[in-house]
Amino acid sequence: MAGIGPRDEVHDVETVDYALKNIEKTADGSAVSDSEQGHVERVNLNNNVSAKIKNPLADLSPHHVLRDVNDFAQTHGLTDILPVLKKGALVARDPANYTSVEGLTHEESEAIRNEVLHKWRQPWALYFTIILCSIGAAVQGWDQEGSNGANLSFPDALGIPEKGPQASRNQWLVGVVNAAPYIGAAGIGCWFSDPLNRLIARRGTIFVSAIFCVLAPIGGAVAQTWPQLFVTRILLGIGMGLKASTIPIFCAENTPASIRGGLVMSWQLWTAFGIFLGCSANLAVMNTGDISWRLQLGSAFIPAVPLLVGVYFCPESPRWHIRNNNMRKAYASLLRLRNHEIQAARDLYYIYAQIQVENEIIGKSNYLTRAIELFTIPRVRRATLASFVVMIAQQMCGINIVAFYSSSIFSHAGASATSSNWASWGFGLVNFVFAFPAIFTIDTYGRRALLLFTFPNMAWTLLTAGLCFLLPDGSTKQLACVALFVYLFAAFYSPGEGPVPFTYSAEVFPLSHREVGMSWAVATCLGWAAVLSITFPRMLNAMTPTGAFGFYAGLNVTALVMIFFWMPETKQRTLEELDYIFAVPTRRHMSYQLRTALPYWFKRYVLRQNVKLEPLYHFDHIATAEEIVQVSAK
Repeated sequence: MAGIGPRDEVHDVETVDYALKNIEKTADGSAVSDSEQGHVERVNLNNNVSAKIKNPLADLSPHHVLRDVNDFAQTHGLTDILPVLKKGALVARDPANYTSVEGLTHEESEAIRNEVLHKWRQPWALYFTIILCSIGAAVQGWDQEGSNGANLSFPDALGIPEKGPQASRNQWLVGVVNAAPYIGAAGIGCWFSDPLNRLIARRGTIFVSAIFCVLAPIGGAVAQTWPQLFVTRILLGIGMGLKASTIPIFCAENTPASIRGGLVMSWQLWTAFGIFLGCSANLAVMNTGDISWRLQLGSAFIPAVPLLVGVYFCPESPRWHIRNNNMRKAYASLLRLRNHEIQAARDLYYIYAQIQVENEIIGKSNYLTRAIELFTIPRVRRATLASFVVMIAQQMCGINIVAFYSSSIFSHAGASATSSNWASWGFGLVNFVFAFPAIFTIDTYGRRALLLFTFPNMAWTLLTAGLCFLLPDGSTKQLACVALFVYLFAAFYSPGEGPVPFTYSAEVFPLSHREVGMSWAVATCLGWAAVLSITFPRMLNAMTPTGAFGFYAGLNVTALVMIFFWMPETKQRTLEELDYIFAVPTRRHMSYQLRTALPYWFKRYVLRQNVKLEPLYHFDHIATAEEIVQVSAK
């Protein structure tokens, strides 16, 4: 929720520091605040050494804010809603004291108070948007799982059997065919999302991606040669890349900050559901004979149809409209996405004010310049690094060696084709069910905390699953133990590294670089998924399942270290406030984790000392849930 940063945990370790306003003396000795003079303290968004989170309206006097709002309404043709805009801007200026805003009605006060007390009570239009985005995620999972089931039969059907005199060559070809969607996504689809988003907006880009996701699986189902199948899966990858780069942004931009993590993580939750549906479809058609693999690949078009039909019934992203200077349409979108017009007016002006600050730092640029600036502008570069870490960690953790090749893995453990499909179905079910806890924990404990807890557990479960292959070959005990620890691995993955990467990457970039930044992040994830898909069949043969699983267990530990040092927390902050989080220099963040956070955890949980963690970030004039409830009770 723009303008207010409520927290579920009112006893959060972070404290809120209220900065004292600078006072200047006039010639006659009277005190005049900077806010009265119109001087606004600016935090350097490229080098925020003080780790201070700044509300751009906080240092302005009410008179100054009202004058600016009047100019804003005149410029953008919003004079008909000027009264509610003024009240909304004053609420955004000092959220903790919103009850002191003159003219605020009881109904408006209740609407603001309920954002904290009943944060899941949101308009139908918001939930419909999330449902449509969830369908888009299910497409991703179903596409992925269709090839998993087809791996058992399509190589023989298309003349590239994995056993025989050309086994080595054919294993590489099977890997390339399986990797084709990720090659298409990382190499083409992701990078077209920025120009398409700017040209036809979020909904238009999702619509185009849905067309690819309807037609490409059908094309794959009727392919007669492996090159034909490869081409159709490249086309599928283009749709996947467009969709994966846009849908999480679309969710993040439409959702209030207090529940953004819980709703945006629906991408992973419903990707897991798509995997489960794909597993179920594989089981349903596995006894249909020679066409079973065709049905397994082709069935993935089903969830793309409602996405294609329904996306234009969702409100467009208000931030997209604001960036394109169409405040009227932005306000119309916010009216559908918020419970009351006071919230819509507040968010409209607060987002506008934050984007003005952002534009002063970054300015306007073309696509190539924005891509280069991912690595040259310090604030953007830190987001680029953080998104790279969480995205590549998803491939390093080893989840996709199971998701892509679970049928083959269980076959190595002595399972028949039917048993392998059933074991894969169990994996899909566990992956889906254990994603639900993240809905309630991702905004309470935070993105970073979930990863720091789950990665060590993924490491030991994956290592143990690999060691279970050393049990007698073909024994029931071997299959049962492998399945058990693979399922435990999935249970730790689903509430952590499952939902966090796409949620996190969709929110960390400034609006000016959000599309190209998300393109980079998704290309990182899916590009390395392609590498994994190509190499794992050969790795499985060369290193044995035990060696391959042990290798990825080690990568989990490496990813844990990367996350600890290079991933800032983003929970419960508006998208615009994250500019200040990522303005903190990387070396300061690393120093804090090593010299403050790590000793705290050792003293608190090993030595059992009663110590307090000094927070890294200090929030200036940004209300907590506790403050809002206290003010409301007065």
